Amino acid sequence: MTNLGGGDKVRKYWKLFMLTVVSVLFMVACSNNNSASSNKEGKSREKVTLTAWAWNVNVGALNEAMKEYQKRHPNVELKVEDIGRLDVYDKLSTGLAAGGKGLPDIVLVEDDRIHGYVEAFPKGFLNLSEKGFDKHANLFPQFKKDLTTVKGNFYAMPFDAGPVGMFYRKDLFDKAGVKPEAIQTWDDFLEAGKKIKEATGTYAMPLDKFKDDPIFRMMLNQQGIYYFDKNGNIDLTNPKAVRAMEMLKKFDDAKLIKNVDGWNGVVSATVDGSVATIPFGAWYYGTIIDQAKDTKGKWGVFLLPAFEKGGNRAANLGGSSWMIPASSKHADEAYKFLEFFTTTKDIQLMTMEKYGLFPSLSSAYDSELFKSGVEFFGGQKIWELFANEMKDIPTAYYTNDYSIALDEAIKAQADVFNGKDATKALKEAAKRIKDRTKREINTY
Repeated sequence: MTNLGGGDKVRKYWKLFMLTVVSVLFMVACSNNNSASSNKEGKSREKVTLTAWAWNVNVGALNEAMKEYQKRHPNVELKVEDIGRLDVYDKLSTGLAAGGKGLPDIVLVEDDRIHGYVEAFPKGFLNLSEKGFDKHANLFPQFKKDLTTVKGNFYAMPFDAGPVGMFYRKDLFDKAGVKPEAIQTWDDFLEAGKKIKEATGTYAMPLDKFKDDPIFRMMLNQQGIYYFDKNGNIDLTNPKAVRAMEMLKKFDDAKLIKNVDGWNGVVSATVDGSVATIPFGAWYYGTIIDQAKDTKGKWGVFLLPAFEKGGNRAANLGGSSWMIPASSKHADEAYKFLEFFTTTKDIQLMTMEKYGLFPSLSSAYDSELFKSGVEFFGGQKIWELFANEMKDIPTAYYTNDYSIALDEAIKAQADVFNGKDATKALKEAAKRIKDRTKREINTY
């Protein structure tokens, strides 16, 4: 009986032990499941705050896009610092030189600076092709892809562009009996400018003759050349560059260029009607409707004149794209948000409608917005005109020495306006660029 009792007791304790083990295992399993669920849910609920640097209307566009993005990604927030265009570059250069210290997750960079930054800081930015952005490549025009890729890899997501047009005063053209459709070449425009000046007293176009060269740059771009060629050689001695500079001199000799003081001078000439046209990127539309409200219905747009009949009339001036510093602690989240921002048609249409930022996203051009007339421009379909131009815009090659070339090209322009031969002035400018950059000069 004692042995049997001991056996019963052992069996009783054994059952109790097994019951305890099973209970513990069950609790551990539940605990693990709850923990995984908690981690999973915790991750989805975890707030991620992206930081961005931008300026002007781009700040509003970024914030508007984030509001839409948060409908499906409520865990992502955005803090945008509007610190001014030049301040962005100062802070960006300083941060990159310090190995990424203090940089944001997202930064807006103008297209003419992208290659320079990547060449100077090859490990400073996220390689977007490695993140999968190549699958979107066919959504953008070739020139924009060339500006945002380095050695075949995307380092920036294409954003706004600046297809060029001649914003013109219809009332002044009408008074002079000039029809914009008759202006096919720069020579045509030169003759038209003389007629307008005689009939109205207004200049053909504004230009800060000794401090900036936007018209010269447009003329280079439409001809498929720029300060540098595809290989990075200095190309200011190109006969096409000489032709462009000589054409500008013809307008100046005919007293058709109004010398203005920088951006404010261009805007003032727009408002007071002292110029008949303003050759600029599509983005200048916003300035006209904002600063010259009283001129509603008096404006139109035609394409940049060609250098010969049937020649290319497409060019670009301005435009920017989004980059992600490699130091970002939220690179994946920044990439996903910017991918949404730059490749979603409705978002790009929103940035154009609300902020006047002309999209690089080609799929946006088949929307009703681009097929509709613009009331301020007398019902003209100006957005359709600009959109049709995008596919024909040649690529401008900037390099990391763009600022030096710009400086010397402006000096060459000043020399020409002061009477120096265009060929000589551009050769001298090319030599100065070579001395400052050690790049080779193309010979012709």
